[in-house]
Order: sequence, then structure tokens, then C-alpha cells
Amino acid sequence: MQGHPWVFGNEVGEIDGPVNAGDIVDVFTHQGHFVGRGYINPQSQILVRILTRDKSEEVNEEFFYRRLLKCWEYRKKIGYQENCRLVFGEADEMPALIIDKFNDYLVIQTLALGMDKWKGAIVDALNRIFSPKGIYERNDVPVRELEGLTQQKGFLSAPFDTNVIINENGLKFHVDIENGQKTGYFLDQQDNRRAIQHIVKDADVLEAFCYTGTFSCHAGHYGAKSVLGLDISEHAVNTARRNAQLNNLQDTCKFQAVNAFDQLKQWTREEKKFDVVILDPPAFTKSRENIQKAITGYKEINLRGMKLLKPGGFLVTASCTNLVPPSLFLEIIDMAAKDAKKKLRQVTFQTQAQDHPILWNIENTTYLKFLIVEVQ
Repeated sequence: MQGHPWVFGNEVGEIDGPVNAGDIVDVFTHQGHFVGRGYINPQSQILVRILTRDKSEEVNEEFFYRRLLKCWEYRKKIGYQENCRLVFGEADEMPALIIDKFNDYLVIQTLALGMDKWKGAIVDALNRIFSPKGIYERNDVPVRELEGLTQQKGFLSAPFDTNVIINENGLKFHVDIENGQKTGYFLDQQDNRRAIQHIVKDADVLEAFCYTGTFSCHAGHYGAKSVLGLDISEHAVNTARRNAQLNNLQDTCKFQAVNAFDQLKQWTREEKKFDVVILDPPAFTKSRENIQKAITGYKEINLRGMKLLKPGGFLVTASCTNLVPPSLFLEIIDMAAKDAKKKLRQVTFQTQAQDHPILWNIENTTYLKFLIVEVQ
């Protein structure tokens, strides 16, 4: 029951009978023991993704309704109702399906052919459970092409205004469902954004890679003296300014569209200092081949972040690359501290928000690392 839901092509001895990509198939051991039932795609390296290990459970429309209802009940139990990751793929026994809920709107990603074939059933089930104001698909993701699928995005309901406003931790944020990163907003940091509450009070705060300024706005909300957010994207920075305005923080939170790497380097040379530095960069690698490049990148920015802190200042740093496990991430921070000749004291080390559940037997469900350290 604890097995990984992915069955790779090179692990399969034989396929009995004709199969079409996306078909539901049963998987057995070579001794004939039932392993599970899932969808197959001979074109993908991951030949089968297991949906159920219960031999008597049929995969049909009702199956998806029951699974989605179970996901929703779980989210409600742990306190996530208004905004949440409703379905987190493998961690919710629905491989390659992501659904984010932004109050009355739902955003879907079906990242494998077998899941994509059930999109209609998933939409029907969502309508049954939520009667949402709108459903949108953000399948503009390259990984779909490995499954022989096209990249696409659009309405799976009657069209609606895709710029919505959500509430998070007492603040309001613009979510651009159609054009924002991933599904429009990073819900996985919502618990971590609360973790900066005490360290930012009366502080001068720098946030590099600020995207739409959610950490920056939290810092302002929690009483920072000044906040400066940097991001290379002009569009993201404009949204960050709108978010600051939405929360009456435009006097405290300022944003600049610049290359954060270059800016950190320049300010290190100029010996500019802050009380708190927040680093939440995009994933530095999506492939194992480039893992060394990612390690170098993380070390570099954290080294600079530490050098920009006043003694006793706080570094808030995160990594969303699932190829960098928690132990390696901490090792990188440690190497950066040694090079910067700094002493660290850990305040907190967390993963993604609790609505993104972790299964211990599926490594890539633990992907986000979030660390706060005091830097001496």
C-alpha cells in the first residue's frame, strides 16, 4: 500500500493485450498479485500512474467525485476553506492533477494524458461540490508535451473576470488566474508568510525575487519601517504596487523592476545594510543535469543576502526546487554562511503550507523549504 504511484516503462515485463494511451489498466507483480489500477501512456517514461490500490474500486465519474469530496473534507478539517490547494497530485492519490481554489474560483492543471481524459468528469464533480463562479484551466505547461498533449489555457465554465482578489492572513491580494505564474498565485507560502510576523517589526526589509509582493506586503502589515521589493518582471512589480495599495501600504512598501542578482551584488559592494532580507527565488532547475547550477545559484544569493544584513539581522530564505532536498538546502545555507564568515541561529525551518500534504514515501511531495535564521 505504501508503494510509489509511478510505474516506469523499464519496470514492466509485459503488457497483456492492446492498450491505448489514457486507458485504465490493472498492474500486477510477476507472480500475479494485484498492485493497483491506474492510467497508462506508452508514450511517457512513466508508463502507468496508479489511482487506486483497491481491486474493487472502479475508475469512473463517481470515483473522481468521491476523491474530490475527500480532498475538500480534508482541507476543511485542517482549516483551509477560502483559498487552498484542493488537489495536490500524488499526495491526494490523483497523480498529475493540480486544483487550486481561490474563494469561488477554481484553477485546474491536468499534467498527464490519463488525467486529461477525465477532465470533463473532474469539472462535473467540482460543479456538484462547489457550484463555483468559474473554472479555468492553466495547462500552458511544457511537461504536458512529454505526454503527447498540447499546451493550452482557457475557461472550463462560463467566462468570468480572471483578475480576482483573495484574502490571506488579514491582507488582500490580486490573483491573475489567466496570466499569473503557475495557477496565478503561490498558495504554498501562505503559512510561511505569517512566520515573519515578529522579526519584521520596525525593521528595514529587503525582498529579492518579490514577484507580486506578497511577503513584502506581509512585512508592511506586520509593522516594518520600510520594505523594498525587487523583481525582474515589470508586470509582477506593477501587481506588487497594486497589492501594496490594496492594503494601504504604498508608503511603506516600494518596488523596483531590476535584476535581483545584479542588485544584490552591487549593494554588497556598497555595504548597504538591512534588518531583514527575504529571498524567495523561482526554481533554479527543473532537471537533474542542472542541479549543480542550482546549488551554485542558491549559495550565491544567500551569501549576498547574509552580507547585506546588519549583525543580528534575519535572513528569510526559501527554495521550491524539488530536486534540492531539505538536507541539501540546509547544507547550501551552511556553506554560504562559512564563506560569508557569519554565524547562524535557526529560528524556524518549515515546508509548504499544510494544504499541500506530504507523503513520506513520495519524495517530491516535500518540495518547498522555508528557513529563517538570525545572522551574526
